[in-house]
Amino acid sequence: MNVSIEITLAPLQNDYEKPIKAFIRMLRNSSFTVKENPLSTQVYGELQPLMIFLTSAIEESFDSITAGMIHLKIVKSNRSDYVPFN
Repeated sequence: MNVSIEITLAPLQNDYEKPIKAFIRMLRNSSFTVKENPLSTQVYGELQPLMIFLTSAIEESFDSITAGMIHLKIVKSNRSDYVPFN
């Protein structure tokens, strides 16, 4: 089953940019389709392998910060080809 996942990492610390950039680099280096915007990152792929990867990536990211939150939105379908209305 294909899914689209929107992810926002919010480190609750003063030095928040470094862990966000490291997390995005992990996503970019994966085998999944990744799209970025200023507020979140979207990742597209098969549900099971994507969730296994995200569990590991989130754990690694959380190990590098004092406190933080991850917001996930999961849509059942691959929306990577979505084009917004002009």
